Formats: sequence, C-alpha cells, structure tokens
Amino acid sequence: MHYRFITSINIMSDNLPPFKVFSGTKSHYMAEEICRDLNVPLGKMNIQYFADGEFEVSFEESIRGCEVYLVQSTFPNTDNLMELLLMIDAAKRASARSTIAVIPYFGWARQDRKDKPRVSIAAKLVADLLSAAGVDRVITMDLHADQIQGFFDVPVDHLYASSVFIPYIQSLNLDNLVIATPDVGGAKRANSYSKYLDVPLVLCHKQRAKANVVAAMTVIGDVKDKNVILIDDMVDTAGTITKAANLMMENGAKSVRALCSHAILSDPASERIDNCALTEMIFTNSIPFNKTCHKATILSVARLFADTIRRVHSNESISSQYLIK
Repeated sequence: MHYRFITSINIMSDNLPPFKVFSGTKSHYMAEEICRDLNVPLGKMNIQYFADGEFEVSFEESIRGCEVYLVQSTFPNTDNLMELLLMIDAAKRASARSTIAVIPYFGWARQDRKDKPRVSIAAKLVADLLSAAGVDRVITMDLHADQIQGFFDVPVDHLYASSVFIPYIQSLNLDNLVIATPDVGGAKRANSYSKYLDVPLVLCHKQRAKANVVAAMTVIGDVKDKNVILIDDMVDTAGTITKAANLMMENGAKSVRALCSHAILSDPASERIDNCALTEMIFTNSIPFNKTCHKATILSVARLFADTIRRVHSNESISSQYLIK
C-alpha cells in the first residue's frame, strides 16, 4: 500500500465553532486556491491505498466540534464519489459538529429522471448516498437541472457560474451581442443571461440519434452579423456545442464563443473544439483541466466558493453573490 496526503484549511472565529476545510484527491487544486483566497495555512489528512485499489480516509488532526467542509467534485470514475462518502463518514465518526460537502461539479446529474422505461435516477441515488453517509449541507454549482436540489433532505446552496462569466463577457466589449443555447433544454439558463445583458436570445433545436450523438440541428432566431455567445452547463464530447457553433457561422454570425460551467471533455472533445468555428471556449475550473485545447480559457470559481464557505460559516446570506439566477 502507499499513502497520499491531502490538505485542509482551518479558520477560527469569535463566537463561532472551529472551521476546517478538507480537500479530496481530485479537487486539491481547488482547495489550494480557496486557501489562498482565505489567506490561511493548510493542514493534513491521509488516504491509505491498498494493493487492490481499496482506500481508507483518515483525518490527521482533531475535528471534534468543528464545522467540516469537504471539497470534492464527483465526476467519474466513481472513486471520487466514494472518497467523498468516506470523508463524510469519517468526519461524523470523528465527532464533527457538522459536515458540509462542497461539490463544484455534481456528477451523475444527467440522469435526473426516467426518460424511458427501466432506467435508474442516478442523481437521486447519489443524493441519497450523501445523506446516508451523514452530510448536513451541500454546496454545489450549476446543477444540470435545478430540481435536483429537491432530491436532498438537507440544505443545498446552489451557486451559479454566471458570477464569473458575466464580468468576462462584459470585458470583451462585443457589439451586436446575441446569447444562444445549443439546445432547448438550456433555454432558461440562456434567457437569464439574455435578460441581464439586455440582448436577444437565439435557440438551437437538436435531435439526438443516441447519447452523445446529434443527428440534426436548426437555428431559431437571427444571428446574421452578430457576435454569438453560446451558454451551456457542461461539455462532454463537444458534439452539440461545436455543431451549434458551426451552424451559427453558416447562418452569418460574425463570431461565436461558448461559455460552459463544467469541462468534462471526453475524447475527442478537445480536437472538435479546436477544429470548429468557435473563437473561444470558456470553462470554469470545477473539474481539473488537463486537456490540450488551444481555444480554451479557464476561469476560476475558487473565490466564489471561498466566499460562500465564509458566509455559511458566519450564517450570512449567500444570495447577494448572484448576478443572475
């Protein structure tokens, strides 16, 4: 077996319980950024790996009576989710006052309903697993569907990447701006951007042949001589977003950019993005970005999560962080 050390953040406040933040393996980079934003030192926790791949989580400092925040995105493989579950369980057994899961990207969220017979609702199952492990609160960002919050029996603080995307859009100083969505399912999200920026909204209607394969797509609205910004919550194989970008340019768009909260980027996504009509593809760092994609721009949401953690700890409202909802 071998060992891997993971860090934590510790904050003490007058008249408030001790406050500590621990990072999962794949979200270590996020915890480090949160730490820098909070200007606090890092502590340690330990993960012990066995030869067959099984692992054991242990806290290397006392968390008795503490508010414990556990930072871990739950994108596949399932080790990320299992690690978070073990961290929650270990925190409860170590007498933590409360345990809060900070999940920048909530994986398995695309399976949020029965869209055909004899399928699971994985998002509900994951919510139940977190609750069974003993989580007291969840902080996450841009769920695939807002109603997933209702799968939990504990409070959910749902953050929005628009808090970092909107200032970036404004910094581009684009004229003749149009907001677009690559599919009708994202119309509500795109409409929020459209209203805030006071610009037109364009829709794309797609028909899927099967999962991750788009059969046909049409544009609903005028994009001629417009600077188009596509809005989506996640990009997996990039088939939909790149097809939408190419279609916009074919319909006379001046330029096309895309904003996406979660960069899953399964192959051949990077190649598709670099070879399509997109001028720029903007992601957050909710998932570790380790791909080679020349058109990608990564915006950090660590400050957003750090501020939320600070507000939750001090029992302050978090809604003032929202630019749009």
